[in-house]
Amino acid sequence: MVLQVISSFKGQTSNGTLYLVPTPIGNLGDMTPRAIEVLGEVDLIAAEDTRNTQKLLNHFNISTKQISFHEHNTKERIPKLVEKLKTGINIAQVSDAGMPSISDPGHELVETCIKEDIPVVPLPGANAGITALIASGLIPQPFYFYGFLPRKNSEQKQELTNLKGHTSTIIFYEAPHRLKKTLKNMLEVLGNRKVVLCRELTKKFEEFIRGNLEEVMEWANTSEIRGEFVIILDGNHNEQVEENKVTTNLSIEEQVKELIEDRNLKPNQAIKEVAKENGLKKQEVYNLYHHLD
Repeated sequence: MVLQVISSFKGQTSNGTLYLVPTPIGNLGDMTPRAIEVLGEVDLIAAEDTRNTQKLLNHFNISTKQISFHEHNTKERIPKLVEKLKTGINIAQVSDAGMPSISDPGHELVETCIKEDIPVVPLPGANAGITALIASGLIPQPFYFYGFLPRKNSEQKQELTNLKGHTSTIIFYEAPHRLKKTLKNMLEVLGNRKVVLCRELTKKFEEFIRGNLEEVMEWANTSEIRGEFVIILDGNHNEQVEENKVTTNLSIEEQVKELIEDRNLKPNQAIKEVAKENGLKKQEVYNLYHHLD
């Protein structure tokens, strides 16, 4: 990778600038003055849903033209947006709520702009995950942001299994109609940990449901589930997770294979774990696993 240094504000190129503009996650009062100014001054707004964004623009008397940019037209739109940016046009990218790219469209456009030496300027603002985390009462740092788990049941359980050993607090997003299934899988795979459900953040009916997984499951089964949820899950505070142990009575090669097949670790990570458990150098385990002299 070639080192790249691009100043956001010094105008080193004739290209336009891509602004990443966060939008409120519920309360319009959380729109920053700078975000309003940028949306009013750019030449074009790339919006996840132009209808939703138009309501926001109308509220702040912004008349900037929009173009749709969502997960279903990303490949088609990116070349057109980059072409416009290369002519000197400034574009703001917004999602329906919160930060672009965080469980929303945006990453691929940012990646392409960086490759094309187009300045990318992020604006700070609302984010549901961090907002929920600081009020959860669980340890706020370190934390691990995951976002939405897979929808397919088997894939969701596998991902939760992969996350079982994480000691950090974990942030998930979930839709209301999938909440009960996700909580059930969390309890089954991870055990009865502390958890906080957060919904309607920044709105009139903002609510935090705090307890363990069994308790919040009981709440979910007896309550009307409405609104998008942020799930703040306590990390694994056991000193050692049984599933993470290496079976040292096996050969080195078999130990590595066991971690790859049973825990879905990548080969290099499995080699590192086996080396640590057996008091060997990583290179020794690498050579034994790959049958190198």
